[in-house]
Amino acid sequence: MPPRMTRHLPNQLTLLRLLLAGLFFLTLNQYRYPVDQHGSSWLALAMLLFVLAASTDILDGYLARKWKVESTFGRIMDPFCDKVLILGTFTYLCGPRFIAPEAANSTHPPSPVSGVYPWMTVLMLARELLVTSLRGTLDDRGEPFGANLFGKLKMILQSIGVPAILLIVWLDPATPGLGYLVWIRDVWVYAIVAVTVLSGIPYVRNAWRVLTETQRRPAGAPTPPTSGTAEPQAPSRAR
Repeated sequence: MPPRMTRHLPNQLTLLRLLLAGLFFLTLNQYRYPVDQHGSSWLALAMLLFVLAASTDILDGYLARKWKVESTFGRIMDPFCDKVLILGTFTYLCGPRFIAPEAANSTHPPSPVSGVYPWMTVLMLARELLVTSLRGTLDDRGEPFGANLFGKLKMILQSIGVPAILLIVWLDPATPGLGYLVWIRDVWVYAIVAVTVLSGIPYVRNAWRVLTETQRRPAGAPTPPTSGTAEPQAPSRAR
């Protein structure tokens, strides 16, 4: 493959993920629970678009590492596109399009067919904002802040769990005989939220350690090697 293509293809895949995310959201916007034939088709198309978008996340990072073309652009845009895709998805899943109209008009708090509630999206958003803020602070200080194993596990779980949740919504747990899907759905939803929030803890611990060491370090002293979530090698596509 030509060197120019190997240099730019991972970043082009990252931008393709952002485009697919936009198409995914436009498709979800055509859906409204409970589904009719057209709504079911829109949801099936949305599942396909999400799987394609998530696949580019795996491929761009793999190619960047294989061809040793990791870049600052990829380091910034890759996690940004991930956050747009996942947080945007959860924002839709807890929205009115996944609540039956009669339930929304009742006196009791409505339960989304997706099993995703607004407080879950807020927790995930808080995690992402905190980790992003810590990354920016450490980058300004010249400290490495790469992805950790939990961050990668989080993205894998999200990439598998979201299509699973959409599939359950498509099947409709309210259908007689499919009530057990509610339990499967809730396991996926709570697992994604829990892993997303908990995956931020190693970043916070590492950032606290690095900032504490920096305050104690005499002026002009060299920066010691870091461990844990920070990776001192070339810029990586962090989560």
